[in-house]
Amino acid sequence: MPASDRLIPLGIFGAPHGVRGELRVKSYAQDPKAIGAYGDLTDKAGARTFKFAALRLLKDDMLVVRLAGMGSREEAEKLTGVELFARRAQLPPPSDDEFYHDDLVGLEALTREGEMLGRVIALRNFGAGDILEIAPAAGGETLLLPFTKAVAVEVDFDKGRIIIVPPHEIEGEPRQEER
Repeated sequence: MPASDRLIPLGIFGAPHGVRGELRVKSYAQDPKAIGAYGDLTDKAGARTFKFAALRLLKDDMLVVRLAGMGSREEAEKLTGVELFARRAQLPPPSDDEFYHDDLVGLEALTREGEMLGRVIALRNFGAGDILEIAPAAGGETLLLPFTKAVAVEVDFDKGRIIIVPPHEIEGEPRQEER
């Protein structure tokens, strides 16, 4: 499993909300309000900690929060754009067949035959599903592969690898228009 002190992004502070120091927060959690259940959060550098005194859902993934010790709009304005992180150990373990995106970063990507494709550098989602971004071992352009059970057939954290069955287009089969 990944390092327990690794920082996982959970949200980002938006604009102040009102004059009493409340802020908007865009939550990255599946349940947006769950961001308040992980204890004290930190900035990316780990230099500042943030404790939610209260939070409420505004709309979709947007919350309004009040931080402990903050009481003015001016203080809140200084946090606009600051990302919120939790240590990996603060998060609950994922269910079977679930992963935190960050847990996949750094895994070796291999074919079933053991051929090294590269390393996972990100998991992206542009609206049509999760996509693994793999930096090839030999260099060059990154590979973008769907993160589905048909393509990512095995994830083995103990061995630090993910087994990939590349789609036919990746394996070199000519596209329909090239035939």
